[in-house]
Order: sequence, then structure tokens, then C-alpha cells
Amino acid sequence: MKILRKGLPFGIMMALLLIPGLAWAGEEVPKIDTGDTAFIMISAALVMLMTPGLALFYGGMVRKKNVLSTIMQSFIVLCLISVQWVLFGYSLAFGPDQNHIVGALSWLGLNGVGQEANADYAATIPHLVFMVFQLMFAIITAALITGSIAERMKFPAFLLFILLWSTFVYDPLAHWVWGVGGWLRELGALDFAGGTVVHISSGVSGLVAAIVLGRRKGYGAEAMVPHQLPFTVLGAALLWFGWFGFNAGSALSANGLAASAFVVTNTSAAMAALSWILAEWLHHGRPTMLGAASGAVAGLVAITPAAGFVSPLSSLAIGLVAGVVCYLGVSVVKRKLGYDDSLDAFGVHGLGGIWGALATGVFASKSINEAGADGLLFGNPAQLGIQAVGVLATVAFAATATLVILKIVGMVTKLRVTADEEEIGLDLSLHGEDAYPDIMSGGSLMGGKMFGTAGVNSQVLAKQ
Repeated sequence: MKILRKGLPFGIMMALLLIPGLAWAGEEVPKIDTGDTAFIMISAALVMLMTPGLALFYGGMVRKKNVLSTIMQSFIVLCLISVQWVLFGYSLAFGPDQNHIVGALSWLGLNGVGQEANADYAATIPHLVFMVFQLMFAIITAALITGSIAERMKFPAFLLFILLWSTFVYDPLAHWVWGVGGWLRELGALDFAGGTVVHISSGVSGLVAAIVLGRRKGYGAEAMVPHQLPFTVLGAALLWFGWFGFNAGSALSANGLAASAFVVTNTSAAMAALSWILAEWLHHGRPTMLGAASGAVAGLVAITPAAGFVSPLSSLAIGLVAGVVCYLGVSVVKRKLGYDDSLDAFGVHGLGGIWGALATGVFASKSINEAGADGLLFGNPAQLGIQAVGVLATVAFAATATLVILKIVGMVTKLRVTADEEEIGLDLSLHGEDAYPDIMSGGSLMGGKMFGTAGVNSQVLAKQ
């Protein structure tokens, strides 16, 4: 420094260095980057859009008597977890580490989470922006579970279950994998955007919930075909669109790594859609639009943990396998085992997430991300073992905790709707609404309740 060469007294020099804004030449001072901030805020908005997209994706696949109740579940999760995250969820997931298991409650009500950056997580964006980006992950994860329990869970039980599940399953898992000091993070497990935290946890939990609730009335004996496939295709398109924020945004900066994650996300989704419909074509003799949409989602799920660690060619391999594995899980495994995973949350998100987490241990390369690790194909077979530990820990924890939570909720309120409510449909029996009111019958919606001459409406009102 010039002040040294001019012989400035040492005491004065040290005093000057204590003044904010002065630093040694070449020393970087972390500061908010407006480009990064804008990028992550947009990414957060894209991830938020995924939950309404999921509502359409799931809503189109149920029978028309349950479409509003299914869409409502995703919408209410958006509201419920937004409040939970601000009050205590974010602190549990990302707060100061407590024994490598969960975050401390130091950030209750976002105390200490402000406009300045938190260098532990993202040094170039406000802490509030990082918080709200992670909030959108917590929301979509809980909403994914609804695909397994569609058409048969009571609404009060659903609300309590989702609140407890997010608090005691999602938040600790997020800390294990992404929180500073979390034990899986310390172990070296790679999960760029949520293969274990989001997809395995929700898929496995959904399967447990489906088994506890039991099959839908008439399952296996009557056709339960999607009532509105265009809804499902639109939902899949919105999910694909939002997933760019999900994966590219997880770079937490508008940089080359975000660009790489963006490209491999699109590539894996496209490849999985092709491999799903090819498997379907060979198995059933014809490709379907539902298969193409489901395959794309399977590819998006599988690439999620690997998005920041693998090349475009590797993403082709990940998507190729994901489409086939998830198709077999949905069309063969579920049928043989007989469980009623209504909209295949486990078949797509559980199995796709497991494959993606393991594939990360195979295809990861430090040439893509120096902060990651090399995988099996790049000379480090140990990484595959670490990924397997993460998968097994997530499956065991999510399954056990979900079962306990369901038993607790069942002691407070009934988990499942009655046979009559299920027969009528949850839209009318639980919410007094009809997505497709029969205008010719004189029915109308007034004040949220159905009035009219149709016999089914009279039955519903008599039961309310």
C-alpha cells in the first residue's frame, strides 16, 4: 500500500484500517449483487409457480368429482407453509446447527434474517431472498405428497398432517443436506436442488400415507381414468417451466453453473419423456400424452440432485433411465404390489429421486462444479456409497416419521372420508363446490354452497 511506502506511522495506519470500507489491496469484501438478487427472486417466483402447476397436473388426473379438492390441497399448502416457514420452519431448516440434526430456533419469525447477505449460504444476495427461495421448495415438497392420497383424505386431517410433516420431516432433512453443519452435508452427500430433500422424502411419505389410508373405493374394480388430460398437460408444462428456477436457481448466482444446470434440466426432461413413451409403446402397443407428460416430470425429478454436477451427455443418460424406471414403477410394480398411489407420487418422485441421487454419485464431475465431487465414472467410487447412505437415511427417516405423524393425526381426527363422502366426491361432500355444475339442472353456486334440484346436491346439504 502507498501509505506504507510513504512512512505513515503504524498506529495511524491501523486506525485507518478499522474504518468501514477500507481494506487491504486485493481483499474481496462480500456485497449484494443486483444481478444475482434479481435472478434468485425470479427463480423463487418460478418455483412458486410450480405448485399451481402441480395442482393442475394432479387435478386433471383425478375424477371430475374430486378436481377442486385436489387443486385446493396444493393451494392451501402454498398458504400454510408460507406461514410456517416464516414463523419457525426456516429457522429449523437453516438456522445455526444443533448437533448436525436441525437448526436452532434463533431465527424465529425471521429474527436476524434481513436485507444483508448471509455468507454461510449466499454471499451476494440478501438473506431474505435466500429464505424465500428455499420457502418455495418447502411448499412444493409438501404438495407433492397429495398425489398419493388424492380422493380420500379428510381436509382437517390433511391440514394437520402437512403442518406436522413439514416441521418434523422436511425441515430436519433440509438441514441434514443443505444446512451448515448438517450431517449429510458434512459427509459429502451431493444434492444440488432436492433429490433427497424434496423428491425421495415426498415420494416415500406419500406411499406410506397411501398404505395407511387404504385403497380408494372401487380401486381395481372400476375405471379411475383422468377426467381432464389437457389440465395435466398444462400442469406438466408449468412444472417444466418452473423447474428452470428450481435447478438453475440453486446455483444461487447468475453464472455459468446456473447455465449448465438449466441445460441439463431441459435435456433430462426431454430424454425421459421419449424413453417413457417408448417403454409404454413397447409394453402396451401405443404411446400416450399422459405418458409423455409423466415422463418429462420423471426426467425433471431425476436430474434435480445432479443438475449442478453433471454434463449434458450425462443428463441424457439420467433421463433415459428415469423414464424407463418410473414407467415400470407406475405400470408394473404398483400393479403387482397392489398399493393405491393415486397419482403416482411415489412411482415418479420417489423412484425418480432415488435414481437421480444415485446417478449423481455415478456421473458427477468436478469439471462441472469444483465445489462438488467426482463420481464413479470419474475415478471416485466412494461418492456413490455416500449417495446411497443419503438415500437410505432419507427413506428410513421419511417413512418412519410419516407413519408416526399419521398415527398421531388419527388420534385427533379421522384420516379418511366416509364411504358416502367418497362416493359423492370430495368437492361436494367436503367443500360444497362443483367444478362442473350442471346448469341445465338449475344448480348454482351461492356463498360457496351448492343449491339446486339435483338429487346429489340434496344429499350433500343433508349431510352438512
